[in-house]
Amino acid sequence: MDHLIRVLQTDRSDSEIIGYALDTLYNIISNDEEEEVDDVEEENSTRQSEDLGSQFTEIFIKQQENVTLLLSLLEEFDFHVRWPGVKLLTSLLKQLGPQVQQIILVSPMGVSRLMDLLADSREVIRNDGVLLLQALTRSNGAIQKIVAFENAFERLLDIITEEGNSDGGIVVEDCLLLLQNLLKNNNSNQNFFKEGSYIQRMKPWFEVGDENSGWSAQKVTNLHLMLQLVRVLVSPTNPPGATSSCQKAMFQCGLLQQLCTILMATGVPADILTETINTVSEVIRGCQVNQDYFASVNAPSNPPRPAIVVLLMSMVNERQPFVLRCAVLYCFQCFLYKNQKGQGEIVSTLLPSTIDATGNSVSAGQLLCGGLFSTDSLSNWCAAVALAHALQENATQKEQLLRVQLATSIGNPPVSLLQQCTNILSQGDKIDRRGSKIQTRVGLLMLLCTWLSNCPIAVTHFLHNSANVPFLTGQIAENLGEEEQLVQGLCALLLGISIYFNDNSLESYMKEKLKQLIEKRIGKENFIEKLGFISKHELYSRASQKPQPNFPSPEYMIFDHEFTKLVKELEGVITKAIYKSSEEDKKEEEVKKTLEQHDNIVTHYKNMIREQDLQLEELRQQVSTLKCQNEQLQTAVTQQVSQIQQHKDQYNLLKIQLGKDNQHQGSYSEGAQMNGIQPEEISRLREEIEELKRNRELLQSQLTEKDSVIENLKSSQTSGTNEQSAAIASARDFEEVAELKQELATLKSQLNSQSVEITKLQTEKQELLQKTEAFAKSAEIQGESETVIATKTTDVEGRLSALLQETKELKNEIKALSEERTAIKEQLDSSNSTIAILQTEKDKLELEITDSKKEQDDLLVLLADQDQKILSLKNKLKDLGHPVEEEDELESGDQEDEDDESEDPGKDLDHI
Repeated sequence: MDHLIRVLQTDRSDSEIIGYALDTLYNIISNDEEEEVDDVEEENSTRQSEDLGSQFTEIFIKQQENVTLLLSLLEEFDFHVRWPGVKLLTSLLKQLGPQVQQIILVSPMGVSRLMDLLADSREVIRNDGVLLLQALTRSNGAIQKIVAFENAFERLLDIITEEGNSDGGIVVEDCLLLLQNLLKNNNSNQNFFKEGSYIQRMKPWFEVGDENSGWSAQKVTNLHLMLQLVRVLVSPTNPPGATSSCQKAMFQCGLLQQLCTILMATGVPADILTETINTVSEVIRGCQVNQDYFASVNAPSNPPRPAIVVLLMSMVNERQPFVLRCAVLYCFQCFLYKNQKGQGEIVSTLLPSTIDATGNSVSAGQLLCGGLFSTDSLSNWCAAVALAHALQENATQKEQLLRVQLATSIGNPPVSLLQQCTNILSQGDKIDRRGSKIQTRVGLLMLLCTWLSNCPIAVTHFLHNSANVPFLTGQIAENLGEEEQLVQGLCALLLGISIYFNDNSLESYMKEKLKQLIEKRIGKENFIEKLGFISKHELYSRASQKPQPNFPSPEYMIFDHEFTKLVKELEGVITKAIYKSSEEDKKEEEVKKTLEQHDNIVTHYKNMIREQDLQLEELRQQVSTLKCQNEQLQTAVTQQVSQIQQHKDQYNLLKIQLGKDNQHQGSYSEGAQMNGIQPEEISRLREEIEELKRNRELLQSQLTEKDSVIENLKSSQTSGTNEQSAAIASARDFEEVAELKQELATLKSQLNSQSVEITKLQTEKQELLQKTEAFAKSAEIQGESETVIATKTTDVEGRLSALLQETKELKNEIKALSEERTAIKEQLDSSNSTIAILQTEKDKLELEITDSKKEQDDLLVLLADQDQKILSLKNKLKDLGHPVEEEDELESGDQEDEDDESEDPGKDLDHI
């Protein structure tokens, strides 16, 4: 072996000799022939010590570098190296799995290298890689998680799809076994599988279609493993939250519907049908949506019948296989688990108002009653257990079932179902039945114990029949064989339930009288001993492990899983009730009454505190709304103040602009008057001068009109200033807003002080409640503590009333504040209207100013033309020899300067 290992280390470049060395090591270590002959998972330790393969494996892995070397060789793509390396590593894992797993786990990238085998294009290596991963992931949660996060689910599901799903060969079976290794008892991988939406990819597995061609053995195996994989995800042993989310996902993607289709299909092999029923059971267990869907499934018959009825017909049919009947019972139990709606529907089929008088259809309740009273002991047991699950933790249905009446024979009056059960129980072995001797009686006793527990009305009905108690005491008192000891224990449990849940409504069978009867006829110690026979039975612990009724043969079908929980719950309390004296019972009842009184007081104070909390919450909401409204008002006032200031500035600017315009217009008019000339003798010049005069007069008239317009503007300005002063006066309301803010702050402080005082009262109430609870636990009724509670109660009530009065005053203040707020709103609205009027006036002023500017520009143009013509005329007069005065020239020069200045009227405005 050392030489072979040295070859692996030194001759990496020669793939042929590496392949031979790996094959040789594989032949040395593996013992496939022995495994094929034995085919046993757990080998005897002595045989394992003599096994040469295990010894050689131990020698090989003693040096961890050898396994690391083998892992590095698997990276070689050469078929002659990779394939024998995969087989050798698989053989090592089969021989000493945990040790090799640990070496691979600590090896860098060890698991990742092995995952690459699933992506190999050569099917032989890929398939052997699946077998290698099977051995690698067995019973090692850490490696299972690594493999799952290396995208194993995606690759394996792809392989299953490529191979044809359930119609595939042995490769599909190997992939399913590997998936089971990864998911079973591994909550992390199950959650990863669900969140990766891989449940949806399982649906095509169960599309079996038309199977007239028959089912091959490989297909049956594949489908069986697929159903088991679904059950791994929804197993009752998983965390409830994980199971529930998987159940919902299976319903949403249609997987449950596909399973129900197989359930109702024809031609399905018996073992596949049984496993499908078990799978559907766990998919619907405790999930209301799935249970409702299952209740709506109908079998493809004419007329269509509910699937539940069809399955129950198989359960009470003694010719059906035992495993199938167990599966149907499990399915019915899972349908009723935490499903009060379904329990009510089953019980309602037995009530007189819902029974079909025509007899055309058989209901679930009728099938259960038929099985309960048949001559097959297994049918009796299954029907009794199924009916007990319809009553599990449902007091309403226990009372409803008391109404059921049965017609035993023609001419005799009907008897109740409870009475008929006790009649069959009392007859015992007198009726000839097929099957176990005690199975029928055990089933009926389990049904009666479930029915009477936590239901005093059912206990009263049971005790009303005077024959029941003597029968039970007689059964318990007898010294019978080992087989009958279980029946005695169940009779003791039923009698103990009749005592513990007895409401003393029947005078002849009150609690104390029944205890005296037990002490005289049986003896307390003997009674407790017989009661202990139940939990000491060898089949009791087996039934308490798993909810599924999985029995090797009908003889082992004795206990139900839910019933074992009931026994565990009641055994201790019944023992205490038997040994408890009448005085202790009275004291216990008095303590219960005292506790009820204290509970009433506590409830009263809780209601008061709840009301106070509601009122405080309303006040807080009102204060918060007032705060918001106050903030909004403050922002609105701030905006209005800023707008008013802007309007003031704009108004002052307009005022200054209008003053400048008036000055310019005055200067223009003076210049126009000074530029007049005397008429001349020359006719042509005179006509021209007269025409200029007419133009000048026209311009002067236009200027006078503008002066009147400007006067109007001045008058409107004075009125605008009055309106502005009124708007400014409206801003004085801000002081009132500030005062309101101050009042709001004082109200807030008052509310804070009230809330602090209320919290103090609540803490005092909490301390009082704790003291009352401690007082109730001690079960000592003392007058002093009651007076203390009373005084504290009156003190708290007084302080609460004072608090209510202060709360009312606070509400009134808030109301007054809201009225003042509305007044402020009205004042703000009036100021808003004033501002709107000012805005419109300002717009008019701006429009008129723009018009006057345009007219002034036109006047300036006309005056410039007039000056030009005057200059030209003067030049002509000079040319003609007419003398022109120098003052006129100076004036004309001055006029030109003034004209130049007036040509840019916007300079003064820009300066302003």
